[in-house]
Amino acid sequence: MSVLYSALGQAFAEIKDLKHGLSILNWDQEVMMPPGGAEARAHALATLTGLAHARLTDPALRRLVARLGRGRQRLSPERRRAVQLVQEAVTKASALPGELAEAIALHESRALETWRAARKARDWKRFVPALQRMVDLKRRAAEATARGGPLYDALLDDFEPGATMADIDPLLDELKAVTQPLLRRVVASRRRIDLSPFVGRFDLDAQAAFARQVAVAMGIAPERSRMDLSTHPFCGGVGPDDVRMTARYDARDMRGGLFGVMHEAGHGLYEQGLDPRRLRSPLGGAASMAIHESQSRLWENNVGRSRPFWRHWLPRLKRAHPSLRRVGLEQVWRAANAMRPSMIRVEADELTYNLHIILRYELERDLIEGRLPVRRLRERWNEGMHDLLGVTPRHDAEGVLQDIHWAMGLFGYFPTYSLGNLYAAQFMQAARAALPRLDEQLARGEMGPLREWLRRHIHRHDQLYTAAQLCRRVTGRALGVDAFRAHISAKVDALYG
Repeated sequence: MSVLYSALGQAFAEIKDLKHGLSILNWDQEVMMPPGGAEARAHALATLTGLAHARLTDPALRRLVARLGRGRQRLSPERRRAVQLVQEAVTKASALPGELAEAIALHESRALETWRAARKARDWKRFVPALQRMVDLKRRAAEATARGGPLYDALLDDFEPGATMADIDPLLDELKAVTQPLLRRVVASRRRIDLSPFVGRFDLDAQAAFARQVAVAMGIAPERSRMDLSTHPFCGGVGPDDVRMTARYDARDMRGGLFGVMHEAGHGLYEQGLDPRRLRSPLGGAASMAIHESQSRLWENNVGRSRPFWRHWLPRLKRAHPSLRRVGLEQVWRAANAMRPSMIRVEADELTYNLHIILRYELERDLIEGRLPVRRLRERWNEGMHDLLGVTPRHDAEGVLQDIHWAMGLFGYFPTYSLGNLYAAQFMQAARAALPRLDEQLARGEMGPLREWLRRHIHRHDQLYTAAQLCRRVTGRALGVDAFRAHISAKVDALYG
């Protein structure tokens, strides 16, 4: 069996290499590629996607996996898990026609450029034909790979393996039931928090330098990472030694830049904490996107918006921006946690953020299931923003065009953000129980103990466990809403009475 397993490892390593090349080309398209290169890049991405798909559906690989599957009892638990992951990948890829995989990759690249232009022009109609084709392609992919359940479940599985709408809907329904009464309390209080520690006029270079300083203190290794600018912040790259993060800064409001960098650095720490020996193996990579999001949301919110964090970092923020010299700890903490309905998801506070996600989840689910025509998406978006948050977009760039995900074909991704918030709250509870001096350490600027605890209990396992298994190992219970409810309710009480 060892010889067979070695052959599997070699075959899958080459598939991983192709996907890593795709990752870097995608990063380059969003960060550095000149606009004129879009069409050539689209074809290159489609070709590499086709090659990876062909390798994954090679009959020789299928036979090899089948033989290892029949002899799984003679394999170690770790190798059994690796074979299981390859079997699942081969089964899904074999159900998807190669020409469809290439067509999706080609259109993803083209649609990204169309979205970018439409967003800049605030013109929803410019994006409608590209989105319609994307929905059609992704629905065809779901039809090919669905196993008898809803079409959306097949797309959700790409980001949250094994999860279904039947699993997610009760969690999101409970999350909505927790959030809406708290939001009504915030609005009814009429309490306006002073935002001047973050809202005013702030030098962009000083913002970027301060944010990079925080990211390095979190543990991001500069020699194994990059931080660039992009229209939509993200984290990509290739495993522990090549992490690519991006940011965007606003001279009038530095919250989006700073907390966005902490968010992407949280993703980067997960990537740098993965076991480098598994980089090219079937086990290499994150357990799921919700687990990945839990790491970014934990650092952004549970750490970055905490009093202990600002006890250490406020003096350094004042040195970066001398106009803040009179700002006090309580003032900056309150400004960092102010809650109010807003238009932009990536700039939303902890309380309202999940309502943004619930709206997108419901919309993309209905698009794929055929219950919502693309032409009515903007109308439903605006209605949903009004119903959930009490606000209506003034233009398409702060409305239906604000997110990059649908242009890139990432249907099934959005719910992982809210699942990540729930995981983050449970993981932080477990971390506090294991690290009783955590607040003292954060107040001294010592983020290493928390980082190493996360690395030891979450990052280093790669895909050895499912997200559900990992959650039980780390927290002792299944994923739920209770930890987040306690966290967000205490924050609302402290801020709004």
